[in-house]
Amino acid sequence: MANRNITLSLPEELVRKAKIIAAERDTSVSALVAELVEHLTGGSEGYDAAWGREVSRMADGAFEVGDVAWDRDELHSR
Repeated sequence: MANRNITLSLPEELVRKAKIIAAERDTSVSALVAELVEHLTGGSEGYDAAWGREVSRMADGAFEVGDVAWDRDELHSR
């Protein structure tokens, strides 16, 4: 994916703190912002794939934990 430049206007103190955090993590402020935006927009493709698998499993209606297995009707009939 190609990068695109944007202009941000942030308070000076926030920029100073961001630069310190970036330096501590051996990265750039741009990388920090990209990581935050990716997190806020739903994460990575790996997250999307994992979420799709979980939705599929929930749609099946059965969950297994070790040797214990139950479905929704069994849980709600007690």
